[in-house]
Amino acid sequence: MCGLAGWVGYDRDLTRHTDTVSAMARTLECRGPDDHGTWVSPHAALGHRRLSVIDLAGGRQPMHVTGADDGLPVIVYTGEVYNYRELRRELTGLGHTFRTTSDTEVVLHAYLEWGQEFTERLNGMYALAVWDPRVEELLLVRDRMGVKPLFYYPTRDGVLFGSEAKAILAHPEARAAVDREGLAEIFAIINTPGHAVFKGMHEVVPGTVVRFTRGGRTTRTYWELRARPHTDDLDTTVARVRELLEDIVERQLVADVKVGTLLSGGLDSSAITALAAKALRDQGAEERIKAFSVDFRDNERDFKDNGIWLDPDTPYAVEVARHCGAEHIVVELENSDVLDEDVRRRVLLAQDLPVSTGDMEHSLYHLCRALKERVTVALSGETSDELFGGYNWFFDREAVEGDTFPWYDAWRRLGGLAAVREIGLWDRLGMEEYVKQRYAEALAEVPRLAGETGIEARMRELSYLNISRWEKFLLDRKDRISMATGLEVRVPFTDHRLVEYVFNVPWEMKNFDGREKSLLRAATAHVLPESVLRRKKSPYPSTQDQGYVRALRDKVAALLRTDSPVLELVPAAGLRALLDKPLESYAGLGGLWGTRAVMERLVEYDAWVREYGVRVED
Repeated sequence: MCGLAGWVGYDRDLTRHTDTVSAMARTLECRGPDDHGTWVSPHAALGHRRLSVIDLAGGRQPMHVTGADDGLPVIVYTGEVYNYRELRRELTGLGHTFRTTSDTEVVLHAYLEWGQEFTERLNGMYALAVWDPRVEELLLVRDRMGVKPLFYYPTRDGVLFGSEAKAILAHPEARAAVDREGLAEIFAIINTPGHAVFKGMHEVVPGTVVRFTRGGRTTRTYWELRARPHTDDLDTTVARVRELLEDIVERQLVADVKVGTLLSGGLDSSAITALAAKALRDQGAEERIKAFSVDFRDNERDFKDNGIWLDPDTPYAVEVARHCGAEHIVVELENSDVLDEDVRRRVLLAQDLPVSTGDMEHSLYHLCRALKERVTVALSGETSDELFGGYNWFFDREAVEGDTFPWYDAWRRLGGLAAVREIGLWDRLGMEEYVKQRYAEALAEVPRLAGETGIEARMRELSYLNISRWEKFLLDRKDRISMATGLEVRVPFTDHRLVEYVFNVPWEMKNFDGREKSLLRAATAHVLPESVLRRKKSPYPSTQDQGYVRALRDKVAALLRTDSPVLELVPAAGLRALLDKPLESYAGLGGLWGTRAVMERLVEYDAWVREYGVRVED
């Protein structure tokens, strides 16, 4: 999977600053524990940390075609291109020769053959930088769906860039500062594309190429969702989704290391696991796919239906594994595991921001660390809910008819907004106007179909909002936390062919039997047990133990006894008001999205400001 970092400076000699770019890359060691490299020239310095997945011996980076002194382009790259074998055959036919079997070398030759338009030919998850000394030009490229992160920070004579903000902040010219808009982005749960929270820093928007030359910066969009008429009938649509998923999963199993899956027992992860098991059987593989689940000790015994979590995950995961022939491994946790201070710090450092939803990120870290002991790559089910309409808010009349982001409407009704108002953050950060502005911007982007009105037009809007905003948070969380353990997670539902097709399927067809993700259920019915096909969506597992809540409250109370940076944002009376709420207010989804969520964010904010030395500025 890897991590990349670099520095372009047009008015100085960067050959004198090898140590600086090495230090930037070193912050990404978790992303690339297997190898490292740097390449330095007068005006560009590139650093790389490698997680070896394809061509373990030959894929070292930074990579160039023939030699560093030949004046040809150099690449640093992270991710996977799943159609690299087809591209390699095409490029070989065009006269290119290869000295490795890595996808990195294929991407570099694609740039040499097709220039900037090489991006349109890639199918995968990737972030990359190409420095072309022939024209002194840097290209920063991010995959269509934004699975792989990439940030940049313009300087007086060039740019700093990296897979994560921490790589940029390791440079002496970068400042860890945040203003009111950045704070609003953190606390309002908006996830604006391109917004990096830190002042002066930007995120490369998915599906774009950012180009830097001596003349400045330009951006080109090479992919975006478009509205197209859907002419297939239901049976054809189901067959097409099944065909795409089978091809996607088969492609994403390609690796020179062991591959597993994340299995919750829900429809999305069960479908990926079952399709992966089928693909391996069809290939004649002797080893079964390894499927990993996470659960809390005694959860099945103590579980109570609270209207959100209707049943425990593990029994369904066990049945799926048995049904498809997977080897099932359960990672069992206790409250002490998700409260562990070292784990909490590692999760904060992985994300670079105080955006955790609490024990779910910390349990995910434990799960990924357990996977890394047995596999290097795992397939996961993110993006299915956004594509196929799996969230409750797709079926909530208030959310559908609302005038804001649908998850934000849920957050408002579940108490999160009330808690933020109560502690004074809402008004201080101007969040009312900020949310309205970001929502208006998002709606203006929605691709629309001529003549489409009513519920179909609105559901297209909700689909776009979920794919372009909400999904951003989930994909970033999975990438950062998995890579903090040196695990590569692939996300089959983000394949742009599937996204383009399903985005344009009418809502009445996605929801043809009145259930969430009807289309996906039909497309994967041939590989799943009936129990999973009937099961209602359940969120990612979270502890329901009140002991966790009490420990969280203790952490908030501790903020009042120190010179906490939180007290510069929130008055002590606001924190006391949160602490005075009864334990019952922390239960269920209302707790996760309400008072408990706000308290989690404040505890993380305190740790973030201290750890990163963040300066809050107007």
